[in-house]
Amino acid sequence: MKTRRWTRREYDRLIELGVLHEDEKLELLAGRMIVAEPQNPPHAVAIELAADALRLAFGPGWDVRCQLPIALDRVSEPEPDVAVVPGAPRDYVTGHPARPVLVLEVADWSLGLDRGLKARRYARAGLRDYWIVNLAERILEVRRAPGRDHGRWTYRSLDLLTADVGLSPLAAPSATVRVADLLP
Repeated sequence: MKTRRWTRREYDRLIELGVLHEDEKLELLAGRMIVAEPQNPPHAVAIELAADALRLAFGPGWDVRCQLPIALDRVSEPEPDVAVVPGAPRDYVTGHPARPVLVLEVADWSLGLDRGLKARRYARAGLRDYWIVNLAERILEVRRAPGRDHGRWTYRSLDLLTADVGLSPLAAPSATVRVADLLP
């Protein structure tokens, strides 16, 4: 059996032609179209909490985007739950941002995907700060220091933080985000 991989250009063209609809819950990861996770109430609340906390931490000059595409590479256009990019929304009228300074995923059933394929794609793109709000364990998984390990892209630093801890985003080192503020 053969499968076909898609490029971002082809994926965007399918949307333009109406074959795929913008409101369909799909993400392009490593050339594969992945059906995005349905949101239960805790998942939806965690996205909003994370966006609020990151807007406070980063302040003016940063755009905190919820579930919007990023142009990660030629074959990946994920829609992370939250991404922080430099500038303002109008800076991206002609193309999706390519280099977020922080990407955050909220995970319950998607934990394997977020730790696996998404983490590898984000690491391969050189995204230095990748956070997963792990709803099942009520912790924040912080992945940093992207690089290769035995030929495979990964994050060489992983911290598991509980609700009583705070941390600073790499791109906003003077700010502190409390893990409790990210959990529903």
